[in-house]
Amino acid sequence: MATKPKGPVYRCSNCAHIEPKWLGRCPECGQWNTLRESAQAQGRPDRAGETFPLPIASIDPGQGTRLPSGLAEMDRVLGGGLMRGSVTLIGGEPGIGKSTLLLQLCARAGTAGRILYVSGEESPAQIRMRADRLGALRDTIEVFCSCDLDLVRSTLDALKPSIAVIDSIQTLRAEEAGSVPGTANQIKYCAQELSAWAKAHDSALILVAHVTKEGAIAGPKAAEHLVDAVLSFEQGEGDMRVLRASKNRFGSAEEVGIFRMGEAGLEEVADPSGLFLVRREGGSLPVGAAVAPVHEGSRVLLVEIQALTVSAKAGITRVYSERIETGRVSRIAAILEKHTGLRFSDQDIYVNVAGGMRLTEPGIDLALACALFSARSDVALPANTALAGELSLAGELRPVRQMRRRAKAAAALGFSRLLGPPEVAGEGGKAKAKAGGSEFREAAAWAEASDIKSALKALFGK
Repeated sequence: MATKPKGPVYRCSNCAHIEPKWLGRCPECGQWNTLRESAQAQGRPDRAGETFPLPIASIDPGQGTRLPSGLAEMDRVLGGGLMRGSVTLIGGEPGIGKSTLLLQLCARAGTAGRILYVSGEESPAQIRMRADRLGALRDTIEVFCSCDLDLVRSTLDALKPSIAVIDSIQTLRAEEAGSVPGTANQIKYCAQELSAWAKAHDSALILVAHVTKEGAIAGPKAAEHLVDAVLSFEQGEGDMRVLRASKNRFGSAEEVGIFRMGEAGLEEVADPSGLFLVRREGGSLPVGAAVAPVHEGSRVLLVEIQALTVSAKAGITRVYSERIETGRVSRIAAILEKHTGLRFSDQDIYVNVAGGMRLTEPGIDLALACALFSARSDVALPANTALAGELSLAGELRPVRQMRRRAKAAAALGFSRLLGPPEVAGEGGKAKAKAGGSEFREAAAWAEASDIKSALKALFGK
């Protein structure tokens, strides 16, 4: 094995090539008189065995290529595939299917090269049984079961896999960070060591993480800062699974991937646009239900928001909402009480999203407000009407992005009317919803409302 030169070395100012002694001509790029004396840097070497800064033009862009995961929904969330030299952290509740998802990924990404699946929670026989059930037996996948970081590092050094999966980061233990696995120091230290290895060897590394009872990644936030992407695998209703990114250095953090859990593992849902709608005879909506076209990444999904209000007991009011933040529900209820006169301060409020989709974008404000108004007034919304718009504290309807795509998606699923704000961000200023010739009119009948009062009048009458 070659040893690092001691003392000063000579680095080419043109291509950053290193020589232990001075030469008149750089043997790498052929340029004359470009070798300059430099002190030997300390610390762990990078992939080239150097720790010197490199000219940005001399960096090989091929080191940033992507590896397709074989799962289109996973690639969508990651921004096009697994980036070489990147580290992805994926968390989810116990039993939701994280190990199933990653074993399927390993099986379908076999063309990427050697793949190492490291497990600290299961035995090799258990992993083999799951691979049999999923049809994931591939010669390119190698399994290693250990909780010792040094052994895992030695195995990675020996195999140099293109893709490595660590299931899970909380089970790894390093002697330098203490004796108990899963502590903050252990997680941070192990994540740092594995991240450095992945970047030094251009390997795509995936770390599985446990979550707390609130659904957040367990352990220190420093681990999330160290990695390049943080994904959460969420439970929908029944067999529905949703994969979303909260951090992504190589793509959008707004994309979602939709899966169904079946007997043969996770199945991708290629077109989920109408998956979260409840189909009823006659197309009428019950009291307290409203439909919103939600823009998630590059897709528009139509979801049904359901609301229920009942008189509070003992004078203490509560908001029960798992799929929409309770603070947002309370804010919308306060806006309605202020601007419509309907009283919500003495009501318990229950909010649900059909299909179990978690909603965070501001475009659902109008649909949520109308669902609450419908539940409180006991009057159903008109059929075949979709709602989109952000609601300000002053009761004004503010524009949201991609209104044209929302209108077209609503029309494609049989909604003949779309109610929203009069101005559309990014669509050329004011909405082109005047009579004749509008793309909105071609997609669905466009109804404008400037505030919550005019929106409710357009839907429910005076």
